[in-house]
Amino acid sequence: MLAGVFGKKIGMTQMFDTDGSIITVTLVQIFHCQISQIKILETDGYNAIQLAYSEKEAGEINKPLAGHLKKSGNRVFQKFGEFTVSNPEIYKLEDSFAVDQFTVGQRVKVTGKSIGKGFTGNQKRHNFSRGPMTHGSKNHRLPGSIGAGSTPGRVYPGKKMAGHLGHKKITTKSEIFFVNQDENILALKGSLPGPKGGELKILVFP
Repeated sequence: MLAGVFGKKIGMTQMFDTDGSIITVTLVQIFHCQISQIKILETDGYNAIQLAYSEKEAGEINKPLAGHLKKSGNRVFQKFGEFTVSNPEIYKLEDSFAVDQFTVGQRVKVTGKSIGKGFTGNQKRHNFSRGPMTHGSKNHRLPGSIGAGSTPGRVYPGKKMAGHLGHKKITTKSEIFFVNQDENILALKGSLPGPKGGELKILVFP
């Protein structure tokens, strides 16, 4: 049973549906994902499968990693990720997941890191309104008062202020619109988190 895969975001484009309507899709190139470890409740405390992806040459990984991968075959990978499963006994080491196991219309959850936008002000970060632009106002994009002076005499934790925006883990729901087995590419409806070239974790709905 397909639990999920890892892939690289290519970018966004448009495709036509069967009725001629335009559908916005995101293209994702899927890595070759191979089961490198099976975790069970009795020994690990939870049920999950570990997938290895992003292939490398044998001399490009360290010895502990090479020893770990020997249990699941001769292919060499440098990255790993997990998927929680309810029945780990149906999987076995060296099983692989690929694009051909997806079907059009299949619902998935996609997790990735959003695009980092650096240090931003209140207007961009929290959608705050700006100050008046006329009548001598000198408070256009300033934060304004951030707390009382005497009581409590401090700024409360969690106050919405300027700071780092983006580069956070985001999960969104999507649907498989098109499968290209020759190029190992999935077209998923809508936008997905992260920049072009960013890694995505695609979880299949049970």
